[in-house]
Amino acid sequence: MNIRSLLAPLLAVACVPAEAADLTLASPDGRVVIAVAAGADRQPTFAVSLSGKPVIAPSPLGLELDRGRVGHGLEITGLKRASADRTYRLLGKASNPRDRYNELVVDLAEPAGAQRKLQLVFRAYDDGAAFRYRVPVQPATEAASILGESTRFDFPSDYDCWGLNLGRFRTSHEGEFDLVRASAMRDHNLFDAPFVCKTGDAAFAIAEADLKNYAGMYLSGRGDGGLGAQVRLSPRLDDPNVAVRTRIGSDIVSPWRVVMLADNPAQLIESTLITNLNPDPTFDASWVKPGKSAWDWWNGPTLAGKAYVPLTTATYKSFIDFAAAAKLDYMLIDEGWYVGAGGGGTVRPGVDVTRSIPAIDLPELVEYGRKRKVGLWLWLNWKALDAQMDEAFALYERLGIKGIKVDFMDRDDQEIVDWYHRLLARAARHKLMVNFHGAYHPTGLIRTYPHYVTQEGVLGAEYNKWSRRVTPTHNVTLPFTRMLIGPMDYTPGGFRNVSPAEFRIQNAPPFVQTTRGQALAMYVVFESPLGLVSDTPDAYRGQPGLDFISLVPTVWDETRAIAGEIGQYVVIARRKGKDWYVGAMTNESGRTIALPLDFLGPGRYAATHWADGASPTELTIKRWSLGAQRQPVTLQLAPSGGAALYFKSAGPGGR
Repeated sequence: MNIRSLLAPLLAVACVPAEAADLTLASPDGRVVIAVAAGADRQPTFAVSLSGKPVIAPSPLGLELDRGRVGHGLEITGLKRASADRTYRLLGKASNPRDRYNELVVDLAEPAGAQRKLQLVFRAYDDGAAFRYRVPVQPATEAASILGESTRFDFPSDYDCWGLNLGRFRTSHEGEFDLVRASAMRDHNLFDAPFVCKTGDAAFAIAEADLKNYAGMYLSGRGDGGLGAQVRLSPRLDDPNVAVRTRIGSDIVSPWRVVMLADNPAQLIESTLITNLNPDPTFDASWVKPGKSAWDWWNGPTLAGKAYVPLTTATYKSFIDFAAAAKLDYMLIDEGWYVGAGGGGTVRPGVDVTRSIPAIDLPELVEYGRKRKVGLWLWLNWKALDAQMDEAFALYERLGIKGIKVDFMDRDDQEIVDWYHRLLARAARHKLMVNFHGAYHPTGLIRTYPHYVTQEGVLGAEYNKWSRRVTPTHNVTLPFTRMLIGPMDYTPGGFRNVSPAEFRIQNAPPFVQTTRGQALAMYVVFESPLGLVSDTPDAYRGQPGLDFISLVPTVWDETRAIAGEIGQYVVIARRKGKDWYVGAMTNESGRTIALPLDFLGPGRYAATHWADGASPTELTIKRWSLGAQRQPVTLQLAPSGGAALYFKSAGPGGR
């Protein structure tokens, strides 16, 4: 396993008599406290506080089985405590995150009748709280289906929150995270994870982690007039009354229910809590190589100003040439390359994902790219791939294909969740990286499957082709909402920059409602180990800013959230080795930001600043040397603008 431990888990797992149990659990730094109440005369509840102030009020716990609820009338039969402090390898916002927590396991059982058992597992981290259900193997006569959960997250006051209200279960999970008062949540709402709130003293996000053999989670209003969120589970397709079906003789283990915590929304960006709660990989993933990729679909494709270029071997060679010249690692060949493709989410008769259309010579393109150090990725409809998965994966490995983009699942029920795990396991055997589109919200699988390098489940730049929805406000809301829980394939890099007032909907090539400076900043602000360079090659050639795209990494050793407010602006610094990169983005309002440089540490640096110019497509580039004096840098962000900075270590010191 790819693990480097600081400290082995502390195996102080002590059984404590139930009557002597102190049902509180504090984080290692003591700031996060989980209070658990359980016993025969009550339904189990949990509450969460930060620095002594309540964040989640006492909230009910329990499962709804097809033979009745499990949760009421249970007696505590045992308690166990444990602690851990370790690091692990991650391809994302930090290369060696710290996984440090205290754990409390509460064993419960019905004193009479069926004597069913339930185990509650709680973990307190310095940046959040988590819990999960485990239903041990029950008597053989006990049915093994979960209809829903009794889990709630009750709020002690009326918070300002940001949520993506999908309104239905079968969806691509693409939309805006809108401001909603907690009191305005309704029981018919279906909010996606994460659900982010500000308390006045803190910020938190409700999410889930380690989703396996279970259904995806949504949040609804309580429906009884109280403040808070009720967990809803995505129903199965074969029986909409059932969410989770398990085998008799197997434990039921829910995903972690997570409350990410910080003093302010920006600090949530630094958290690795979602991946901390997932298991390590069981295979050697040293072959996984993150990087940036050219791409043909978003831009038309167009070449030399000509739109709708036919998909041919010659077309893709032109994209590979551009990728090589721009120092990009990959070229993503999107829909249309295989026999029977072109139906989007529909699988046409005769589809064959093992044969390319006559106009495309796939082996020739792989070899052409290999000579230029550009690997190929392939787009696939998930149903077409599912029908030929083993044959296709074996072929792609023989050809030397580096990764696959799998699209249009648009579900998160138990069956599709199992399919994700099955595909990722098989892709790993064939050394194929994976990018899921039409995907449900991240749950930290990137730790268990490091080749799962990115995913959609975000309203990204593709919507510029047919709508006005990808606004600057939306762009600076995403880092505080969707991006908190995992990488997102937003598909940045639009170089046809216009102001929102001048923006017009155009499919090929599309425009974007932000400046060139914001386009560059996205490669730092938006987390994605596969960074798409989405515009057409002729939009980049000879243009200022391409130099930054060529040099910026896609995975990081450290992430610092410098400043920001949800929907207003964001400033993020990320370190790779001894070098630092900064991205700053604002909404439709221009603003001046003083960027402190204390994150750099000692040493000398060569600094470069790509700033907004006089028009949306212009950049002002400044270069200077930094010594011991570290005066703040002034970032002058135009309306809908941004800035990118590169601090290259130029001498002893640094981090």
